[in-house]
Amino acid sequence: MNHWNTVRAGLEKAGLDAVLLTGRPNRFYATGFDADDEGGIALVSRQGNFFFTDARYLEAAESQIKDAAIGCIDREHSYVDWINEALKLSDSRIVGFEEQMMTVADFRVYEKELHCTLQEASGLLQVLRQTKDEEELRRMEKAQEIAETAFSQLLRELRPGMTERQLAARLQYLAIAGGAEKMSFGTIVASGPNGSMPHAVPTDRAVQTGEFITFDFGCVYGGYCSDMTRTVALGQVTEEMEKVYRIVQQAQQAGLMAARAGITGREMDAAARQIIESAGYGEYFGHSLGHSLGIEVHESPNASPKNDQPLPEGAVLSVEPGIYLPGRFGVRIEDTVVLGKDGCRNLMKMTRELQCI
Repeated sequence: MNHWNTVRAGLEKAGLDAVLLTGRPNRFYATGFDADDEGGIALVSRQGNFFFTDARYLEAAESQIKDAAIGCIDREHSYVDWINEALKLSDSRIVGFEEQMMTVADFRVYEKELHCTLQEASGLLQVLRQTKDEEELRRMEKAQEIAETAFSQLLRELRPGMTERQLAARLQYLAIAGGAEKMSFGTIVASGPNGSMPHAVPTDRAVQTGEFITFDFGCVYGGYCSDMTRTVALGQVTEEMEKVYRIVQQAQQAGLMAARAGITGREMDAAARQIIESAGYGEYFGHSLGHSLGIEVHESPNASPKNDQPLPEGAVLSVEPGIYLPGRFGVRIEDTVVLGKDGCRNLMKMTRELQCI
């Protein structure tokens, strides 16, 4: 899978002859070749595609990258040398670059030594990546399936006395053993009072009977992320805990019902937020309803009070309202959905009902 043609189609509209992709996410999107941050540089032009790397990645790149000329940097050929040769061959004079990814130091080198005019182009790739094609969705669904299978097994093993750190490590092991390449981000396991911190880091705190445990995690399959959150109870919960859970559950359902292409991020956020505000917990929901994900776990656009732009068809967004009572407990429920014209399709199968383990 690659998106050479998709990127090339966007060049004319952006007024570019070519675009230089130096960051891993956009480089992978264009080429279909996934490597670390030092894995190479791609140049997509109206006249052809180019990929340059070093000897560490050359064999893999040659076997995996299709429809591109490939060059290897060495003592005689630097990245600048190869890029300038490609610019000459493709007659590219106005070239986009990833201003949100490129360091100032690298920009200064390229601005000085490349035979072209550089123009900011991160927005072009952001827009192109918003809408997922069928292969991208297939990979995200598989990543979600692996994550849910791993979590289901973890819940069968969950016992009082296990620490947050142990649970996070076990969940990661189960996901990777189940086919994941890696986790989408640092796994969050937050129990009891730690649950009031939306992005708590797992600690050596032992989980205890009668408290909530929030699990926020995801894994990567085929270069694409999943992301989910479930708050479960260890043993029975108090009346207040159940009340808060039901409010978050209702808010999430309202967000899911509102999710569709054409609605603004602000409107989608408001559909869920008003449920929590009406219940008197508005001050305890401090983050946006959701974010896009794909190659990265946080992409554009967002279901946010600040986003007044219509959400595109084919975007994948999280729907994750929460209530966080400082020093006491927190509840968050998160699904990921694909936006369609008449609604959304949920990539998740796991129940959103309160689970008491």
